[in-house]
Amino acid sequence: MACRDIAAAVASLLIVVLLLVVGGGGVTGAIRADSMIRRPSSSIPTFREAPAFRNGEECASASRVDVAMTLDANYLRGTMAGVLSILQHTSCPESVSFHFLAAGMDADLAAAVRATFPYLDLRVYRFDPSRVRGRISRSIRHALDQPLNYARIYLADTLPATVRRVIYLDSDVVVADDIRALASVDLGGHVVGAPEYCHANFTNYFTDAFWSDPALNGTFAGRRPCYFNTGVMVMDVGKWRAGDYTRRVERWMEVQKQTRIYHLGSLPPFLLVLAGDIQAVDHRWNQHGLGGDNVKGRCRGLHPGPISLLHWSGKGKPWLRLDARRPCAVDYLWAPYDLFRPSSPVLEE
Repeated sequence: MACRDIAAAVASLLIVVLLLVVGGGGVTGAIRADSMIRRPSSSIPTFREAPAFRNGEECASASRVDVAMTLDANYLRGTMAGVLSILQHTSCPESVSFHFLAAGMDADLAAAVRATFPYLDLRVYRFDPSRVRGRISRSIRHALDQPLNYARIYLADTLPATVRRVIYLDSDVVVADDIRALASVDLGGHVVGAPEYCHANFTNYFTDAFWSDPALNGTFAGRRPCYFNTGVMVMDVGKWRAGDYTRRVERWMEVQKQTRIYHLGSLPPFLLVLAGDIQAVDHRWNQHGLGGDNVKGRCRGLHPGPISLLHWSGKGKPWLRLDARRPCAVDYLWAPYDLFRPSSPVLEE
């Protein structure tokens, strides 16, 4: 697919026709959501049913694309929008399989997704929060400290052996391009591919205690570490398992509990293990920072260049700002994908 410029991406965005998993100890197997016949409870937001997206004749030999996201009541609205955007922009929607990681045993979240996307190929897996709770250190924003924010570390432990490559996406993204293009990027032998930002001040992600201790900062010896956002990653699941990357990330989380070496949630331990050793992916696949800064959530505009994915990383989320009637300009690019159905009509001021 040809790379589109900003105007084309914006136009594409605005033209829209609009599990329960049983197990213990860690991350366990899943049951298919299409085996669930219950409807979501009244405590879960309700959504309009999305249209059916079907494969064309050119998809007869299309390979499967696996996409993983988390499933959480607070971010469910964002997840629904993200799924819709993927299905709407891919040429082979029935060839996309979705894998959702949920922290609870509540089947209502999975039922909500199934009711909204009745034709979707999806599975929901239970992620046991106790697996990381003892390793989480307080960060600058409470949302970053939630156990489910760390579930991406355990993707390789969660997904079935048949999944060899997976795209992990945060629940605050919309995709404006064919997801198959991202899935097919050449990882060049690396375990992870992601947009990389070498102009960012990498030292800011770690404390003075880290940079003053050669035994700690020596981990970057022989690497040119650059920032990358873990909300958009292509992962070689087999290589992750073979390299025991889950345990390597966990070890840095344990160091953090003893000596505070970073400030931000689950991102820094990923950087400690992988920064400078990933496959750089075109920046069009992560137009990030649209949620503003992590302290005040101020509005930010689009970065120059083509757009394939918009990411509301940062404090501000588009659905919250739209509901509060204090949206940023970029939030109107998310709004066409919003399937939320309010329980009562919104009164005009």
